[in-house]
Amino acid sequence: MSRVAGGLGLDVRELTVRSADGARIHVEVYGDEGAPAVVLSHGWTCSIAFWAAQIRELAGEFRVIAYDQRGHGRSPDSGAYSTDGLADDLEAVLAATLAPGEKAVLAGHSMGGMTLMAAAGRPGFTEHAAAVLLCSTGSARLVAESLVLPLRAGGVRTRLTQAVLGAKAPLGPVTPLSRAVLKYATMGRGTARERVAECARIVHACPRAARVGWSHVLAGLELAAGVAALDVPAAVVAGADDRLTPPLHAREIEAALPHSLGLTVLAGVGHMTPVEAPEFVTGKLRELVHSYVLAGTGVGEEVA
Repeated sequence: MSRVAGGLGLDVRELTVRSADGARIHVEVYGDEGAPAVVLSHGWTCSIAFWAAQIRELAGEFRVIAYDQRGHGRSPDSGAYSTDGLADDLEAVLAATLAPGEKAVLAGHSMGGMTLMAAAGRPGFTEHAAAVLLCSTGSARLVAESLVLPLRAGGVRTRLTQAVLGAKAPLGPVTPLSRAVLKYATMGRGTARERVAECARIVHACPRAARVGWSHVLAGLELAAGVAALDVPAAVVAGADDRLTPPLHAREIEAALPHSLGLTVLAGVGHMTPVEAPEFVTGKLRELVHSYVLAGTGVGEEVA
């Protein structure tokens, strides 16, 4: 690892991890080496930068490990897209950044949450997961249940939604129109302009090939078995105004979890919960670390 000044204005240790198929995964580690760990897995068309608020707030207290999904951010596109690949990448990151047997809180947003479901039950996941936070995610029927297009549910809406989400046209530069479209599709009506602009910069930076390739994986997603195998304490959060993964997905996941810590539906919030409701997501992560990583260690027990 090398220590450099990160784009968030914090010291960061960067490394490249090799996944099972040889894909290179870019990883950034913030905070003290001996601190309890939080691992952050971002969603489709996003990057490590999506977790900026959580990294800034938590790095002074915990070791925050974030990585770019393959084809996103600084992780090269391997051309291989599958939920097994997502799980492989997560296992590789955990093995490279955590000591043998070390437990951490794992958080996933959207496709990042699907990554946790896909990895559930695997040896590397079981070894390191103390608890998980699932943000704005789903396990199946993503396209059929999407509300991005204001049409009646059915085959026509499903086909049109898939055409929109999997469109091969480049997104181009961020413009007032593209920000408005992104806000409508992914964020709550009351979301602050600067948060919309932040998400737009991140999403528009995603390479077209990865955006399209992963859209096809998400369209055929079936991870019910992964939800059932998620045998650790798990909290779920969703935005009430989420059009991409409406709260019905969160309710189904929460009902099927072996050790649910409950579901929180945030009023006025859309799909981008870590950016739209950073205080809530950060607070939930801190709570999970104190309850499931630090509990019983004698460290930080005075913190609720």
